[in-house]
Amino acid sequence: MSNTHFAPVLITGGARRIGLALAKSLLQKNQPVIVAYRSEYPALTELIDLGAECIQADFSSNQGIYQFAATVQQRHAKLRAIVHNASAWLAESPDTPPEQTMATMLQIHVYTPYLLNQLLENTLRGQGNAGADVIHLTDFVVEKGSARHIAYAASKAALDNMTRSFAKKMAPDVKVNAIAPALILFNPADDALYRKQALEKSLMKVEPGEDEIVELVHYLMRSRYVTGRTHGVDGGRPLR
Repeated sequence: MSNTHFAPVLITGGARRIGLALAKSLLQKNQPVIVAYRSEYPALTELIDLGAECIQADFSSNQGIYQFAATVQQRHAKLRAIVHNASAWLAESPDTPPEQTMATMLQIHVYTPYLLNQLLENTLRGQGNAGADVIHLTDFVVEKGSARHIAYAASKAALDNMTRSFAKKMAPDVKVNAIAPALILFNPADDALYRKQALEKSLMKVEPGEDEIVELVHYLMRSRYVTGRTHGVDGGRPLR
């Protein structure tokens, strides 16, 4: 990422946690950034001050996705990359009809990236061989499933599969890869017992922080050859 790219990187869910860290890292390298956000977060002011273009988006409906894509296309002829970071972590619950849980997970993890990749494909193409990127944030549970988050795991598995399909469709102009994290960063409300139990689930037994994902995104954007792959960032957790 040593060269400045004037076409912006679009990050969905870019106002907190991994998305926020990535946006700030790119901006520090003079890479223009578009942050798609659903709700107001304190970090938005900081991002705007750093030069980010922040666009409110409602991805809970297909109409909202189409409206957001149209706004991006009106403002920008080209995008350097799309990072699909927006996510929700819903468990099955007796208080929520299971079809509603599945529909919510599919909407954010499948329909949103699927439609945005299709609608914004023209903004990614035409920048030379491997000149643009699409990066899907999936999850390590794609490999093993989840008894408590069945719809979540299934929707992330669909996103993982789309990585290979879009890699075939968009090559050689656009590289398409997935990043599958496990524990990256605790929430402030996580207590000491939960943190200890979570750390014991991995081989490395550390909370690595957002930089592990940020540096991998930089690597994938620098690469001229890596596409259609899922890159685990999980501390060896699937091996436990």
